[in-house]
Amino acid sequence: MDFSSLERFLPDERATTMLGADLALALHAGDVLALEGDLGAGKTTLARGLIRALAGDAELEVPSPTFTLVQAYEGRVPVHHFDLYRLASAAELDELGFDDAIAQGAALVEWPDRAASRLPESAVHLELTHQDAGRLARITGTGAAIERIGRSLAARDFLARSGHADAERKYFAGDASARSYEIVDDDGQPPLVLMNSPKLVLGPPVRDGKPYAEIAHTAQSVSAFVAIDRALKAGGVAVPEIFTADLEQGFLLIEHLGSGSFLDDGKPVAGRYAAAAELLAMMHGRKWPSRMEAAMGVHHLVPPFDRDAMMIEAELLVDWYIPFATGKPAHDKVRSGFENVWNAVFDRLEGTEKTLMLRDFHSPNLIWRGERQGHDRIGVLDFQDALIGPSAYDLASLAMDARVTVSPEIERSTYDAYVAARRAAGPFDEAGFSEAYAAMAAQRNSKILGIFVRLNERDGKPDYLRHLPRIRAYLGRALAHPALAGLKDFYSSNGLLGDTAE
Repeated sequence: MDFSSLERFLPDERATTMLGADLALALHAGDVLALEGDLGAGKTTLARGLIRALAGDAELEVPSPTFTLVQAYEGRVPVHHFDLYRLASAAELDELGFDDAIAQGAALVEWPDRAASRLPESAVHLELTHQDAGRLARITGTGAAIERIGRSLAARDFLARSGHADAERKYFAGDASARSYEIVDDDGQPPLVLMNSPKLVLGPPVRDGKPYAEIAHTAQSVSAFVAIDRALKAGGVAVPEIFTADLEQGFLLIEHLGSGSFLDDGKPVAGRYAAAAELLAMMHGRKWPSRMEAAMGVHHLVPPFDRDAMMIEAELLVDWYIPFATGKPAHDKVRSGFENVWNAVFDRLEGTEKTLMLRDFHSPNLIWRGERQGHDRIGVLDFQDALIGPSAYDLASLAMDARVTVSPEIERSTYDAYVAARRAAGPFDEAGFSEAYAAMAAQRNSKILGIFVRLNERDGKPDYLRHLPRIRAYLGRALAHPALAGLKDFYSSNGLLGDTAE
């Protein structure tokens, strides 16, 4: 869909304020929104709605910056509101800290023509003109910002079709992907969650003419989430009810499962991790279809976690972490050696138990609902990338939680809870599972080391680097298994473990 030119009719002040709030949900640091229109056209009203939404404060005082020329506000994204009407020349922008404001956050600029050529090419222009008894907003631009704004306005249209035209939208969460989530509040009704999941943009070919996401079997549309959600719900797993879906555009209106955490004061709660392990044991004791229905005539085929997918994920360590850790790219000998030792591990996994693995089964995607009973205490999110693969993978994801430090003692109690539940349900190959658990933990943590460095270096998200010491410690734990002695020797001899002390 082309979002380079958009229009919205705004019948009243409330609609103008709501448009500002919808724009706020799309803004990132570095974005510039140029507000154009005659005096009284509604620029300050729109800016006030946007700034209040970013700040999460509906009563925030947002005066017009006509006399101060610039006002600064804190929020999800810091924002500077400029009014350049009284600017004598563009050179005065330096005194206002214009470039620094854009570097630090977003900027709203009224009378942007006074800035001459100082506006970045990526600036989005929004013109307000009087039309009938209301206003017409015309939004134009190119690049990522206008695409995000287009998605936000499309989300508003989706809510209108779902019976929530006037609902308040609040930023909820984003993740390392292009997906984002919002809380939808509508006139005292229970809150809902809006899932904004645009179709995956496949990158360039990296191997055998295929992009990374195709080899790693990353979900390419929201249909995967819908199909897996339906299958999990039918299998007794507490996943969100889906109330309305637009599979083509990638919008879902889903149940809000709650906000209960698996952590207490930032630390894992052993009993909750054990309960999640028991849920996994239940899931792994039943059969799951590989062909799941998302809607009438729309099916999702759950891919296998095959050797190519496991390898290309693990190789993120070679592609990103090794250059970061050593200051130089991995040479061909390291690459070939890495491939050889991992292929030997994958050979040993050929006969291991396979099941539906959700792939990111860890605390950020689990909701604790302690007032409920049994497996219903655990709400499960973010499973669109599920594969058919080793059952041990999800337990390794849980017990070596990438975002929080799980002590060896809680890891062990989590593991033991799973094994006890599997034993109670029937025959269970504990020795084979133990080896697969170590192998999947090593594979996953190798991948995460690479991903977190990539998020810093490619995507400008340095906060992920703080997790690296924890991930290295987890990797050290996994490589302690006797079956991975060859892999451990390779990692150690090439300086890939660093300080793995707990």
